[in-house]
Amino acid sequence: MGLLSLLLNNPLAFIIIAIPLLYAIVFHELAHGWVAWRMGDPTAKQLGRLSLNPIKHLDPIGTLMLFIVGFGWAKPVPVNFSRLRDARKGMILVASAGIIMNMILAFAALFLSSLLSISPSGMPGQMLFYFAKINIILAAFNLIPLPPLDGSKILLGFAPPNIQAYLLRLERFGFVIVIGLLYLGVLDPVIDFFQWGIVSIIEVLLP
Repeated sequence: MGLLSLLLNNPLAFIIIAIPLLYAIVFHELAHGWVAWRMGDPTAKQLGRLSLNPIKHLDPIGTLMLFIVGFGWAKPVPVNFSRLRDARKGMILVASAGIIMNMILAFAALFLSSLLSISPSGMPGQMLFYFAKINIILAAFNLIPLPPLDGSKILLGFAPPNIQAYLLRLERFGFVIVIGLLYLGVLDPVIDFFQWGIVSIIEVLLP
């Protein structure tokens, strides 16, 4: 269900889901840009993308799709990998940054909810729950090693030249392939597996 339908039918549920979703995406992109900057590429910083302002990160088409069909995307943070001090290491760290940020946010939301004994039935408790859930889903989705997702960049950093060349050729069609596989449900078991792994890590860390 798209956010537009949710907004029309249940405005409170829209707020509870939309705000956590928005900031999960913002922090994800911010993490990419910040690590790239620390690794030597100031492109994102120069373009004003190291910001918590959601408008800086929203993609018009991706936002529209999110409202209509419930699946969308943000404006990717621009990274010039040739400017990174160590291109291979930098690619891995920059690509991992968004995923790690989402995992940290999910842990923080669940930890805060537990620490303060916040009731899951109230609005604060529901927002923390959905914030954690959305961040876990976003991290799991981006771990998929298909272009243009972060997982493919991580794989690219470790892969031998022949695999790198294949992934780079695939990138121009990657988005269409990902959408098609999502529509067919092919990626569901992969996302579920990554979610299980992320949740297992968080559960070990939670008190």
